[in-house]
Amino acid sequence: MSDNLKLILNKAGFHTSIQDEGRFGVQDLGIPIGGALDKEAMQTANMLVGNSPNTPVLEITMIGPKISFQGKGQIAITGADMTPELNGQHTDSYKTVNINSGDELVFHNAKTGCRAYISIGGEWETTKWLESYSSSSILDNHSQLKDGDSLSVKSNLPIDVKEYPLSKRPIYSYCYIIRVVTGPEFELFDLPQIEDFFNKIFTVGNESNRMGYRLNGELVNYSPKREEISSGIVTGTVQITSAGNPIILLADAQTTGGYPRIANVVTEDLSIVAQMKPGDELKFMLISQEDL
Repeated sequence: MSDNLKLILNKAGFHTSIQDEGRFGVQDLGIPIGGALDKEAMQTANMLVGNSPNTPVLEITMIGPKISFQGKGQIAITGADMTPELNGQHTDSYKTVNINSGDELVFHNAKTGCRAYISIGGEWETTKWLESYSSSSILDNHSQLKDGDSLSVKSNLPIDVKEYPLSKRPIYSYCYIIRVVTGPEFELFDLPQIEDFFNKIFTVGNESNRMGYRLNGELVNYSPKREEISSGIVTGTVQITSAGNPIILLADAQTTGGYPRIANVVTEDLSIVAQMKPGDELKFMLISQEDL
């Protein structure tokens, strides 16, 4: 017999939100796709509790929440290492965890990576908007959870404990190589600027968020060749600002933009980008469509 599991966020953490794969087919209305930034971590967490891949999860950023539970159920934690503790004892990530009424789950600051994900086995009793449970920065008061908020999930029947193989788990660092393909305005950049773009080590700026990562480091002798007409963008589009700084646009970004699009991060590397935090270093590596 299934149970209801209630989560109470005694402390919500730095930025904790509900996310699934996002909302599609409404970008022409100016509504971002949204959804979990690290979809690989989200899908793995859901698999570990017997959910479908697109079941909502909690996405937590940099500093994790303190959660108390009422009822029984199962959870799994993936993504960044925030040294989670269940009832004061270390609990494993990438493994099914049984929850009992009165349990308390506490996260700390991210040791490696930037975002962790919590799946809960069952059917979430929360509101859908445009066929997605994902929070959105364009929804007033719904972009992130607050201290004291609560969530309810109708628990699945418990499954046998699963553990994701260590060999398949991501390894987070402080310096990354991010693969890209050329963007629509690639030809607007001179050869020295293109060489600089692929040779320079950029750092993730403090202003970075779910809309996009602003990178520190300007392209050499850059000035815009023309005024761009606002054009469509996708998750992973890399624009160059008028000052010559790259911006990697992410799930909550606007659906159009006016800066030239020099490149686009390949889909397989978006989960890596999601785990970068301010101060981390990265280099771009150009690949061809045939390499995908």
